[in-house]
Amino acid sequence: MTVRAVLGIRRWRHNPVCRATDRHEAWVALTALLLMLLAAPALGWKVGALTDDALRRTVRTQHEQRHPTAAVVVRAASGTSRFAQDPEAAVAEGSMRTSVVADWLAPDGTARTGTVSTGSTETAPGTRVQIWTDDRGRPAMRPMDMSTARTHTVLAGIGAALIAGGLTEIARRLVVWRMMQRRYTRLDRAWAEVGPDWGRTGTGS
Repeated sequence: MTVRAVLGIRRWRHNPVCRATDRHEAWVALTALLLMLLAAPALGWKVGALTDDALRRTVRTQHEQRHPTAAVVVRAASGTSRFAQDPEAAVAEGSMRTSVVADWLAPDGTARTGTVSTGSTETAPGTRVQIWTDDRGRPAMRPMDMSTARTHTVLAGIGAALIAGGLTEIARRLVVWRMMQRRYTRLDRAWAEVGPDWGRTGTGS
């Protein structure tokens, strides 16, 4: 409907039977098309760029504040089960997470014991597993990597462009609907003025 209305602009400009509302509808359609082809992608690119900057800062901060640490498994945690505590890490590691009680050293050398999660398939007592801790030695989630950040950036940009395009089309439909309502109102008013004399001999002479 939008493309057909746009193609009709040039043909309708000098058409004596073309209504003004037809031309207005075509211009609305052309404006909406340009917004969807130009503004929506530009908005998507802008949102993607802003998201990329924010995620890059997040990645740098997480890698500065989180540290890989070797921990020694003491025992399985009470009611342990395999779960995805950190979905992104689980996808990156290709495995689910297991909760265990382990010993490890904080960055300042302090001995720590606590419940942590690991993607290792070997969790018998005495097994060394890798965990992530913050600057104080507390268990932390695995930091986001750049590939995951890029994926989120692309999805954010595409999502913003699609939403902008969809909102533009919704706005176009609302404007056209409003124009149609006004057209019908004018037709009803004109019919109310002419209708009573319709079919009478000599009417309009």
